[in-house]
Amino acid sequence: MKQITGIAASLLVMTSVAGCAGQSAVLPETGITHDADHPPALVEMNFQSHGKRLNGLVYVADGPGPHPTVLLLHGFPGNEKNLDLAQDLRANGFNVLFFHYRGAWGSEGDFSFTHVIEDVASAADHVRTNADAYRSDPDKIILIGHSMGGFAALAAGAKDETIACAAGLAPANFAVVADAISASADMKAGFSAYGDTLQMLAGTSGDALVRELIENRDAFDIAAIAPEFAGRNVLIIAADEDEAVPLETVVQPLMEAYTQSPDVNATTLTLSGDHSFSWSREEMIASVLDWVEVCR
Repeated sequence: MKQITGIAASLLVMTSVAGCAGQSAVLPETGITHDADHPPALVEMNFQSHGKRLNGLVYVADGPGPHPTVLLLHGFPGNEKNLDLAQDLRANGFNVLFFHYRGAWGSEGDFSFTHVIEDVASAADHVRTNADAYRSDPDKIILIGHSMGGFAALAAGAKDETIACAAGLAPANFAVVADAISASADMKAGFSAYGDTLQMLAGTSGDALVRELIENRDAFDIAAIAPEFAGRNVLIIAADEDEAVPLETVVQPLMEAYTQSPDVNATTLTLSGDHSFSWSREEMIASVLDWVEVCR
């Protein structure tokens, strides 16, 4: 069999296209429909947080709305972005705002854990102010975060009583991290060294991150703020083989704090999985979609 050279292949493609001139391609019937006047969309955007511009995307749901909006919060540093979850949330009628915190992945400013919490509040304010532009319901903002994002969802949600629903996927409790690095010189040095490798986080260093964790140990304890969610909905999902945020030492005590706190409508679930739910993503996403219906 003769091989077709690159040039010959190009000529064949050109000839084929020329032969089809004037004809219309007929697409197969898919059964998929959308609102032609208010179609689903992906909107590139940015917003201000404490004078710095943060980069983000809004996954706008199909239809005129107004839609509830999920703030989807990534972890530290944010390699797992959970955008498959964003797509499925949008398909189920939720808008999703995904963004990068100050100093992270090209957003302006300096990164810090304190800034992360503040930036979540700024993102919620942006959605409320621009509700018409995104076909959003300004009174229905939901926080869902992974790892550090789970910490941020609970820390920021505790400060904003208008947030009725907050979820942590393998959520990190930075009070536990602070205790661990305070108790072990090796762990402290390892965390600092890791922080120095994160070139996607600007304006910080490993030592600065360690210092911030230790100095804010009590303020970063998201187990202690469980009572702040009285009358509200909280979801915590753990992974049983999570080495970054271990189930027994980090997530299980967090689950107990929320399920045992009076009047908190807490839902907890442990799945087979690693920190990113690599082999249980479908189950994780399905669990989030089931829970988030109470927030609609």
